[in-house]
Amino acid sequence: MSKRSGLYPRVRVEGGGSRAVSQAGAVRLVETLRKSGLDTAMSVAMTPWRKPRTVHDPGKVLLDVALAVALGGDCLADVGMLRAEPAVFGPVASDPTVSRLIGKLAAGGQRVLAALRTARAEVREHVWKLAGDAAPDAGGQVIVDIDGVLVLAHSEKQDAAATWKKTFGHHPLMGFVDHGRGGSGEPVVGLLRPGNAGSNTAADHIEATALALAQLPKRLRRGRQTLIRTDSGGGTHEFAAWLARCGRWLSYSVGMTITDSIHQAVLKVPASAWTPAVEPDGDVRDGAVAELAGDCLTGWPKGLRLIARKERPHPGAQLRFTDADGMRLTCFATNTADEAIAALELRHRQRTRAEDRIRAARTTGLRNLPLHDATQNQIWLEIIQVLDMLAWMPLLALTGQARLWEPRRLRLRLFSTTAQLIITGRRRYLRLAKHWPWTGVITDALDRLQALPNPG
Repeated sequence: MSKRSGLYPRVRVEGGGSRAVSQAGAVRLVETLRKSGLDTAMSVAMTPWRKPRTVHDPGKVLLDVALAVALGGDCLADVGMLRAEPAVFGPVASDPTVSRLIGKLAAGGQRVLAALRTARAEVREHVWKLAGDAAPDAGGQVIVDIDGVLVLAHSEKQDAAATWKKTFGHHPLMGFVDHGRGGSGEPVVGLLRPGNAGSNTAADHIEATALALAQLPKRLRRGRQTLIRTDSGGGTHEFAAWLARCGRWLSYSVGMTITDSIHQAVLKVPASAWTPAVEPDGDVRDGAVAELAGDCLTGWPKGLRLIARKERPHPGAQLRFTDADGMRLTCFATNTADEAIAALELRHRQRTRAEDRIRAARTTGLRNLPLHDATQNQIWLEIIQVLDMLAWMPLLALTGQARLWEPRRLRLRLFSTTAQLIITGRRRYLRLAKHWPWTGVITDALDRLQALPNPG
């Protein structure tokens, strides 16, 4: 009878290796920073806050924190994983230096935020030009999703308060540019708010939308080619009037709360007026849509179309008193004319992709706001926005299903791989393992990035 040695091979471990590089796949993010010009733009933006004879560039310090978050970190001290690999990430500031910089930038207030946002907006326009047909605006329209996020706090942080879900924390408003079915999306705004901030506060939606528009290329900051999409939190008179104001002329698709007047209007819709809902591939969906008219449109901007949908609720879901005949009722408003209501309803339903973006943001720094002061946590939110590079890298370098990978999968398959460092002819090479299933994805992506022109 043979003795079993276990289910896994026995490996002896010892320290002292000097040629292995961990997180070697992150070199693609570094190359994305270089080709997009974000490294230079951040350095220039932070020049007013760099003291003479400072060793570490403030712009690079912020980018290092963003890289650490992209690799799985959730606090400032996690830049230590970059500090351990100078061959890939260069010199990285110490933890006290990083902490002091965040405090200094927080004290800078709106000047710092404006500088960071301006740098990102300039780089974004350049990246979209590099992306060509894969750019979010390649189809002639760009979609921005605005949505609120609850971020729990486990200590008495500034502005942390009881939320509408009976939890404790903050309630920031986030904005994402939708890349469509063939891509993911990129963050464009993060507006920090107290935990007790309202879900349908028009002033906050206006401010967040204005900041999001400032991140787009200038030609897209007004006009029907830009669509603002929200849930029912954006369904207020003030916000709809702001979107449709003369000179702005933005397209919008905002969710609406089922009021009594809307409910009565739905009950008056004849059966023949309901149109079957559709799926993205054109198949008929279980449910129906209809356009409403009458008193429920009173007080809303001219040209607003109110569209209702009814469908069977999911198993186990509770019906509300505003539902009718066992069907769940939802409603949204849009100013898009001359388009079938089924197509408009499908476009609004695809707003749920913002939930995917929020899930990804939670894995890249939004799960917890690690600092105490609200001004410092706003800087942390801006660092999370710098993770545009996590969206730009697939946009510029990945193809097929790999473009849809979220941060967790990117870390497991691409970023976490190790490599052997080879120095020859005054050049450094990272030699990846041949047996790693995604080595080809990494090398092909690097080839595409290196083939792009250097920023001017």
